[in-house]
Amino acid sequence: MKTIIELLQEEVSQAFAKAGYEERYGKVSLSNRPDLCQYQCNGALAAAKQYHKPPIQMANEVAGLLQGSDTFQEITAQPPGFINITVSNTFLADYMNQMAESENFGCGKTEHPKTIVIDFGGANVAKPLHVGHLRSAIIGESIKRTARYLGHKVIGDVHLGDWGLQIGLIITELRHRQPDLVYFDESYTGEYPQEPPFTMADLEEIYPYASGYSKENPEYKEEAQTATAQLQSGNRGYLALWQHIINVSVADLRKIYSRLNVEFDLWKKESDAQPYIPDMVAYMKEEGYAHLDDGALVVDVKEETDAKEIPPCMILKSNGATLYNTTDLATIVERKKLFDPDTIIYVVDKRQSLYFEQIFRCARKTKLLDQEVELIFVGFGTMNGKDGKPFKTRDGGVLRLEHLLQDVTEQVQEKMADRQMDEEAVKTAAAQIGLAAIKYGDLSNQASKDYVFDVERFTSFEGNTGPYILYTIVRIKSLLAKVKEQNMMPAQDQRILPGESGTETEVMLALSKWKETVEAAYQEQAPHKLCQFVYELSDAYNKFYHENKIIGQEEADIRASWIRLSRLTGDVLETAMDLLGLEAPERM
Repeated sequence: MKTIIELLQEEVSQAFAKAGYEERYGKVSLSNRPDLCQYQCNGALAAAKQYHKPPIQMANEVAGLLQGSDTFQEITAQPPGFINITVSNTFLADYMNQMAESENFGCGKTEHPKTIVIDFGGANVAKPLHVGHLRSAIIGESIKRTARYLGHKVIGDVHLGDWGLQIGLIITELRHRQPDLVYFDESYTGEYPQEPPFTMADLEEIYPYASGYSKENPEYKEEAQTATAQLQSGNRGYLALWQHIINVSVADLRKIYSRLNVEFDLWKKESDAQPYIPDMVAYMKEEGYAHLDDGALVVDVKEETDAKEIPPCMILKSNGATLYNTTDLATIVERKKLFDPDTIIYVVDKRQSLYFEQIFRCARKTKLLDQEVELIFVGFGTMNGKDGKPFKTRDGGVLRLEHLLQDVTEQVQEKMADRQMDEEAVKTAAAQIGLAAIKYGDLSNQASKDYVFDVERFTSFEGNTGPYILYTIVRIKSLLAKVKEQNMMPAQDQRILPGESGTETEVMLALSKWKETVEAAYQEQAPHKLCQFVYELSDAYNKFYHENKIIGQEEADIRASWIRLSRLTGDVLETAMDLLGLEAPERM
């Protein structure tokens, strides 16, 4: 199904051709003056130079040829050469009926599905998720869901950090605290215990302590570095402890990600790339891509056109140790082997843009991937407090994500204290609304921009907020429930009639942007476009709802049309919110 703009463009382009001009000048866009018209075409302004004619003359010719079309309620030329377009109510209603009857409301599956790997989440084992992990998780989840909705095969990978110094620090501290653990007995050859010698709460205390202590005591840090090297060299006891750390951490991470309504297809780890490193390094050396620089193995990735300095991509340190660069490149090799992707998308803090530029260039230069494979960096900004600085707790610490979810849910619950609902229903609704407040508040901002996390504004039931969108969906659900109770539900094939009022037309115009919005959100990795769509649609519907007594409408065919339009609006809103990783309660 084509978008309204595509349909209008076809008709206007044909009129340009009929008037003796090139079809390409018939491009149509949303009006930048909605008080004057709904759509516009500026092609005459662009064509005037080529045809040596006043643009208003050309615009008048084209508009004149379109005057008799049923598509337009009004089409006029305005100086200096704009063509202003307002579509007919019949054309708009027909489009609504096509949406209602089509798969995915007219947003069909792509004819050329891609295999896409999305690298998002990026948590480290042995550490709790904090607010700094929020954006990667929810932006990546929305991109994943949107790509799947359009028919692409998408593999979401959490890509855990599990192979660095933090593991060595934990092992070292455990050895200091519990030296008699069997894992530290080098002569032990039996099976190690299945139960871990620590809980997640223990790890949450051990790692910060060990990390802080290592900064003050060089000998301790050196001991941790040695433990890390021994782990990576295959020390049995250390590998068993490492596996315990992963198992305990992943169990905890799954719970928090589940509360965020974020799911991963793969729980791959940095360590999973290790088997691919030796062959990859040997290949880079043999093919002449890598060379030694002060003892380190590097690949030059600078290009002649660079306006700024791009450092070489280091593959191995001078002591032969690997780096994040090494494992990220080896992960690309692994993904190529396992999935042969068309696209790999990384959802990461924008402050890592230079790092990923190096990785992408290195992967291209060394031909780890085919040239046609897309490597996309989606860099996001920081979530800040009202002081404009990265969000912190009152005592200046990093706020755990679990605590943020709980705090916001409790605030929503307080706002719902006067609702005529039982306690359990309020708790369930508050959790859904609180999550919507957090996620919508984040996703409604362009990903690359920093934003201020304003709890009061985000939890408001009015304005451009998650709770407001959910309230609109619940309002429609309530309306349809009453319709069903009173046996007023129209037949499934009930047609939506041409709009009788401006607010009804505005709902239809908002709905008509669905296909182009979803496609733009996917192509630009831009969930904020979905947020803008649901807000505009919710706002338009609420104005329509307040202006018209839908159930009280005496004319049965108009009432049935309004109910059908309401149902379509609710269905589209729920689908859009699902693409954002959100769902509405039954009541609120």
